[in-house]
Order: sequence, then structure tokens, then C-alpha cells
Amino acid sequence: MTSTTERLEFGPPQETASPRSFALALLVHVLLIAALTWGVSWKSSDKAATFEAELWSGVPQQAAPRLVEPLPPPPPAPAPEPTPTPPPPRPVPKPAPAPPEVKVTPPAPDVDIALQQEKKRKLLQQQKEDAAEKAEKVEKSQKLQDKRKAELQAKKELAIEKEKEKEKEKEKELEREKAQKAREDLTKRKTAEEAKKLEAKKQEAAAQAKERQAAAEAASQKQRQENMKRIAGLAGATGGADAKGTAQKSSGPSAGYGGKVRAAVKPNVIFSDDISGNPTAEIEVRTTLDGSIISQRLIKSSGNKAWDDAAIKAVIRTGTLPRDTDGRVPTPMILEMRPKD
Repeated sequence: MTSTTERLEFGPPQETASPRSFALALLVHVLLIAALTWGVSWKSSDKAATFEAELWSGVPQQAAPRLVEPLPPPPPAPAPEPTPTPPPPRPVPKPAPAPPEVKVTPPAPDVDIALQQEKKRKLLQQQKEDAAEKAEKVEKSQKLQDKRKAELQAKKELAIEKEKEKEKEKEKELEREKAQKAREDLTKRKTAEEAKKLEAKKQEAAAQAKERQAAAEAASQKQRQENMKRIAGLAGATGGADAKGTAQKSSGPSAGYGGKVRAAVKPNVIFSDDISGNPTAEIEVRTTLDGSIISQRLIKSSGNKAWDDAAIKAVIRTGTLPRDTDGRVPTPMILEMRPKD
């Protein structure tokens, strides 16, 4: 609302002119004019005084003020129910009585209707303004909500976009890692293949070198044997034509020495387990010149650990091997031991 509307709403009601007020004002003026006219005509019609006289006094006195008729008052401002104001008393004869005032029932004042209409208009205007303000607030709230929704949607879309970018980066990183791993695996395979090839070459070279060395050793051994045969033949060897030895004469244990060794070792065998077959355990025995056993080792197992252990323990218990017919003890000696012999 404007300030003018507020002043009209809280100020005194405006005075509006009405026919009754104009009629009363007009009647008062007519009565006043009639009274003045009658008073002037009454003085002029008095013919009793036909002479004039002046009175003098011995003491100076001031004359009384001359009667001055008051000017007619200005017409009063129109009011809802104006009340006629009687003229001030004058030293004149009483005017003729005024005709009785006819009381007329005044119509319903238009002021209340105008105020009600103004109030209704203001109320409607206030309602319209409230409705417009409410609509504006609703619109602003809706716009704010739409803006917030748009911002939230934009944030969600941005977050989704970032998440997609992160997933893409992760996929790219995984692809890079896979590619790097594939390259590393390929490099490892190549390195392993090269190492295998190099190892195979080394083994092949070693085998070839070993074969060459074996061939050289075989050739050297053959040459040595031939030289020994030639030397032994030159020295008067006693072996047959098909003999493979290199000594001038044959040497070794006598034919009956094996029985002596068996007779010395067999009493020391302690073995009570059931065993299938008659497996052979070969034991290498080394002795001193007098036949004392200084070492023994299993060079070929019988396949039964219990019999192998029993055979070695029997050799250890024997302690000393018998001498041969020539008084010597062959060393090293390989003993073949069977549980059922």
C-alpha cells in the first residue's frame, strides 16, 4: 500500500456535501437577509422623532462606540449532519418567528457506503497483493528449488562423469599393466628360451668335449695298453696270446682264498628276516698288509636295506681277513655276500 492509502485509511472521514446541508445553509441566509431588511425598514418607518437635539455636559466624556453590524459569517464547511448556527444577539427587536422546521428523514449517508466500498477495494487490493506476493514467493521458491535441483543434477552428472573417467583411467591402467606384464612375460620367455638354448649349447659343447675327452682317453688307454704289451713282450711276459693283463706274470688271490674269506665273514652275519630270492650285496673292503680291515663301503645294494646293513656289520665284526697262500692280503677286495649262501 502507498502512504496516501494509509492516510486515507487511518485519517478522519472526508466530509461530503449533502442536499440537506445546502438547504439549511440557504434557509439561514434567507432568514438573516429578511431580518436585516426588516430592521432597516422598521427604523426608517419610525416618524415619532421630528426634531434633533444635542446634549452637552460640563465634564468631557467620550462617546460610546458606534454600533457596527457584524459581517455575515462565511458558509460553514459541509458536514455529514451540520447544525445551523444562530446569529449572535443583536440589540434589535426580535424577528418574526421562523417557520417550523420540517424534519425530513435523511437518506442513508453515502459516506459509510463509500468507506465500505473503499475498505472492500482495499481488502481486495490487499488480497490481490497478498496473492501476488504469495505467488511471487511460491515462484521464487519454485525457481530456487528448480535451481537447487539443477545444481544437484549437475553435481550428480559431474560425479558420474568423474566416476566414468576414473573407471576409464582404471581400465587404461589395467590395460597398461596387462601390456607391461605381457611384455615382461614375453621378455622372460625370450630370456628363458635364450638361456635354454645357451644351456643346450653348453651341454652340447660339454658333451662334445666329454666325447672328445673320452675318445682321447680311450685312444690314450689303447695306446698305453699297446705300449705295455709291447714292453711286457719285450721283458718276457708269461701270459697267453689272448691275455689282457699288463704284468709280466699273473698275480692275485689263489683259487681257494675266496673260501677262506667266506669262512671268516659268514659266522659274523646276523640276519633272521624272511627275504625272497637270494640278492647280492657287493662290499668293497680295504685292509692293511696284515689283513686288518680299515674301511668298507657298499658299492652295489641288494635291494634290501636290512640285508645290506647286516652284510656291512658282518664285515665290521670280522675285523681281520685271512692271508693267502703267499702270505699277502689282496686290497682292495670286493666281497659278494648273499643271505642264503
